[in-house]
Amino acid sequence: MKISTRGRYAVRVMLDLALHNTGECIKVREIAGRQGISEKYLEQIIAMLHKGGYVKSVRGAQGGYRIARDPKEYTVGMILRLTEGSLAPVACLDEGADPCEMWDTCETVEVWKELYEAINRVVDNVTIADLADRHRRRLALTEPDYSI
Repeated sequence: MKISTRGRYAVRVMLDLALHNTGECIKVREIAGRQGISEKYLEQIIAMLHKGGYVKSVRGAQGGYRIARDPKEYTVGMILRLTEGSLAPVACLDEGADPCEMWDTCETVEVWKELYEAINRVVDNVTIADLADRHRRRLALTEPDYSI
């Protein structure tokens, strides 16, 4: 399973909005510049995040986007499911999938279940706030210490 650029960029956009969350709206151009994403592609991703209720938009000269709720309320899994759909590694584990005719005798289904559970365990336990904290810690480690 590979996460598409849409999914990866959506997580990066949510992180960017969280890191620059001053209550003011952030323009697409600013996010695109910081993230190295084309404005046109970013607009499509933000439209998806907006439709999902993850970001709020304001029109006009002072308009732009901001994160809709506290970054602690968004997991990477939520964002990936919004942008990617199912994270199941095989179709038979998709929610609402028709039962596979080999389900009862499939020797590999337990492996796919374990993989799916592991994926969900990771992405559902990392929030945008966690990523923001990681980012800040990494920056603190790379900034020179002038306090001596």
